[in-house]
Formats: sequence, C-alpha cells, structure tokens
Amino acid sequence: MKKIAIILFAMLISLPAFSQGKYGKDSVECTKYLSFYSELYKQRNYDEAAPHWRKAIALCPPTASQNMLLHGQNLLRMDIRKNAKNPARRQELIDSLIMLHDLRAEYYPSNRIKSLDNKAIDIINYNYLGDDPLKQYQVLSEIIDAIHTDCSPIVFINQMKGGVALYQAGTLPAESLMTCFEENIGHIEEMIDMDPEKEEYRIVKQDIETIFAESGVASCDNLIELYTPRFKANPKDVNLLSTMVKMLTRSDCVSTDLFLKSAVALHEINPSSSSAYGLYRLYSSREENTVAARFLESAISLLDPNDMKTAADYNFELATFYFKKLNRSATAVAAAKKAIEYDRSVEGKAYLLIGTIWASQDCQGNEVDVRSKYWVAVDYMVKAKNADPEVAANADELAAQYRKYFPMQVDAFMYDVTDGDRYTVSCGGMTEITTVRTQK
Repeated sequence: MKKIAIILFAMLISLPAFSQGKYGKDSVECTKYLSFYSELYKQRNYDEAAPHWRKAIALCPPTASQNMLLHGQNLLRMDIRKNAKNPARRQELIDSLIMLHDLRAEYYPSNRIKSLDNKAIDIINYNYLGDDPLKQYQVLSEIIDAIHTDCSPIVFINQMKGGVALYQAGTLPAESLMTCFEENIGHIEEMIDMDPEKEEYRIVKQDIETIFAESGVASCDNLIELYTPRFKANPKDVNLLSTMVKMLTRSDCVSTDLFLKSAVALHEINPSSSSAYGLYRLYSSREENTVAARFLESAISLLDPNDMKTAADYNFELATFYFKKLNRSATAVAAAKKAIEYDRSVEGKAYLLIGTIWASQDCQGNEVDVRSKYWVAVDYMVKAKNADPEVAANADELAAQYRKYFPMQVDAFMYDVTDGDRYTVSCGGMTEITTVRTQK
C-alpha cells in the first residue's frame, strides 16, 4: 500500500497541472475514482472505499471535491487508530491528515476557519509535533492568531498548558507566557460577551486563569506589568476588571494599588454587598478607616433584605470598627443596637460592646455626673450575661471593675441623689436612663 503522505506530497508538487480544469489533467480517471470511493463511503464500507480514495486524491486536484478532503480526514483517522502500534506509519498518517486540513483551508476559503480549528483539534488529539513542544505551541498560536474567537475552547486550554510547560522548562520567556495568557483571556472574554449564556466559555476562562496562576509566572510584579496598561486602556471593562481582581487575589497581591483600583472600579460598575465588604477589609488593612467604614455601610445597604444574620454580623462589625478605629461612640452604639434588631443571637456580644463603650466615655459635670456612666455600663454587662452564657464570665469581670467606680453615697447625697432613683445619663452624644447605685 502506498504511503498517503507521499501521495499527498506528489499531488502538491504537481498542482500546476490541475490548472486545466476542476478535475485536473486526467478528468476521466479523477471522476471515476471519486465516484467509486464516494459510493462505498456512503455505504459506510470504509475499508473498500479507502484504496479508491487514495487513487482519487492522487489523480484529482483539491478543487475537484471538498468532500474528498473531508472524507479523507475521516478515513485517515480510522487508519491512525488501526496503526496505534506502528509509530512510524501512524506519524505518516497524521502528517497526511494535517496536510488535508491545510488544503481545505487554502482551496475552500469559506471554510478556512473551520478547517484551521479542526486542524488544531487534531494536533491536540494526536499530539502532533509532540517531540517538538515548542513547534507545537507555535502552530497552535498561529491558528489562534488566525481565527481568534472561532477557536474551540480546548485549543486555548492546550496552548496555555503547552506554554506553561515550556516556561517551566526554561524554553519560553515569562513575557511570552504572559502575552499568551493575556491574548487568550481577551479572546475568551469576547466569546463570553457574544454568548453570555454559554457556561462552557466561563469554565474555560476559569481553567486558563488557574493554569496561569499555578504556572509560577504570576508574581505581583509580573501581573502589575501585564495588567497596568490594559487597565489604563479599558478602566471600565467588566471582564478585564473581574479577571484582574481574581488573578491578583490568587497571587496574594491584594495589598497592591492596582488591586485596589481594579476592585473599586469593578464595584462602581457592579456594586454588591460582597464587593463592598471586600473593599472595607482592604481599606481597613491600609488604615484608611473613614473610607473603610463607608464601604462597610455600603455592604450592609446592599445585602439581601432577607439575610438578617449577615446584616446583624455586619452591623456589629461596624459598631466595633467605629468604636475602636474612629472613636465614634454614639454611632457605634447605634450600630450595635441595630445588629440586635436584625438577629437577637448577637445580643450578648452587642451588649458587652455597648457597656464597654459607655465605660470609656469622658463625661463632664459634678462627681455624680462623671461617674454615672458606670451605672449604664454595668446595666449592659448584666444584659450581656443574661443574653449569652458565652460572654457571662467576661461581663461579670467587667461589671465588677466598673462597680468600683460608682460614686460614694456621701457624694451622691450632696447632689440630692439617692440609691434606687431613676437617673438620666447624657454623655458622648448618647443618653440612657438608669438606676442610682452608690458605694457605702
């Protein structure tokens, strides 16, 4: 049996002879074998069709029939499977298969895109040029450059895997791998924009991001170099921003200015409670506390109205933040009370916080006024203990400390204040009604 690769090579160097017509110089023989193999192929009698197809491909120019090239690809794939244990023969058949894709792309330009995509898939499936991974990577890159978003997703993934292997072997520079990633993500993002409902594209994007993130090239410096010009050029591109945030997070680059800019830009376009909360954490870590508090308030306002537990947790966190970072006691107490309204399971720690806030106030006035804050503080410690056994020990300890600062009975008497009286305490922008208690 003649080797298909040799037949195709002979056909290629004799192509000028086919200028005499669609079916070439020997049109009678060409059409005869086209007819022979086609009938057998239609009957799925592939073994008998194969030798007639080989005669047809040797006699006919590519212009004779596009089906001759397509059917030939299927026949060659069958032969490749049959010759799995004959590496030399198998490689000849794969060479011929790839050549048929090139012929179809050249002579049937309306199907060029499909031909190149199929070529890429066969290169991947049969590990074509597997003994030269750089060449294989380059061929896949050329196909992607030629047909862009018309590539099958598997082509992007395998080219990326090949690029990472070459980079890790020291064959491909980091800059080249970064460019590969940037271009592939750009194509996939465009595909997502064209068909937002196709989940396959989003999965492929995640796979490519993961491959790149685990490659070892995705350092903060490299990512900043990669994304800074893209961000400047398209500061409102949602796909770009989401990729930047994800990749910078994966590479532990959340402290960079680029991450902050991209996260803020993404939140402005698509605000959500989770993105606002993330920005609160980020600004808080940078000690930009006023901005951080604003984003936490935004996170609360953007919550699902039915998510009472998270609303309670966020309000308690806001209360703690206002008290510890911004010294805004009244606002902190209001947030703590709001947390209780959303979910009473936070009562214990919320009351503990409110009592601590009251005890920390710098109240003005006479001896009783100055010390009256401790009455309120102890009130809340008792509430905390009763609400949550887990904070009871801490509440008891703090209450015991605060009682030591109650006003002396003799001092209270001087201001006409008696144990058991109702007393209004105003301090730090807050007001509470409590009960007079003195030390004897």
